[in-house]
Amino acid sequence: WSHDVGGFVRAPSVDLYRRWLPFGALTSHTRCHGSGPREPWAFDEAFVDDFRRTVELKYSLMPYIYAQALQSSARGWPMLRALFLEYPDDPTSWLIEDEYLFGSDLLVAPMIEAGNDRQVYLPPGSWIDYQTGKVYRGAQWLRIAPGRLPVVLLVKDHTVIPHAQVAQSTTEMNWKEIELRVFSADGGAVSGLFALPGESPQTLRLDRSRQGFALKDDPLQGRVKWQIK
Repeated sequence: WSHDVGGFVRAPSVDLYRRWLPFGALTSHTRCHGSGPREPWAFDEAFVDDFRRTVELKYSLMPYIYAQALQSSARGWPMLRALFLEYPDDPTSWLIEDEYLFGSDLLVAPMIEAGNDRQVYLPPGSWIDYQTGKVYRGAQWLRIAPGRLPVVLLVKDHTVIPHAQVAQSTTEMNWKEIELRVFSADGGAVSGLFALPGESPQTLRLDRSRQGFALKDDPLQGRVKWQIK
């Protein structure tokens, strides 16, 4: 599921294009396609930097995206999920139409309207801002400002998100050195999915240790070098 970033019929304004970009990056596939210029350098230098940061976000998240896509395909789940698919017992989650879960662990609230913040409904549990690290309690509406990228991106508490080094192409990505970013509001154990290309997803579990967090029972048995943050 995707869309033409910036719209299709005519060239977008810089503000619209900037807000649309992370929405496009945080979908199953990303395309900047339409009439009028779409190349970032056709706008201004600051926008080129924003474009680069947004694309690099998606490339760094590719291990998360790939594992979630494999699981979605195997189980018949959408990559972009209405909140009630993960929170069916939460009545308000059934009413939200302008937020979604990207896979099971990332909540995306695009900046659909221009402004410095937006109303966001958080399902039950704790949520951690991917860009700022701020912790929010769920089951309530909150007004949240985006980070450097114009999108509200939150991580479900007690989750580990695998990241790869940014490369010029997915064919050049190094899947043997992966950064595991821990999101835990209370220091409790975390878990998440990871898959090497062509293999089934594996669940990674990390427990608190003296040094911070440590991987428990490495399911890849030393085939991947992990860096934990």
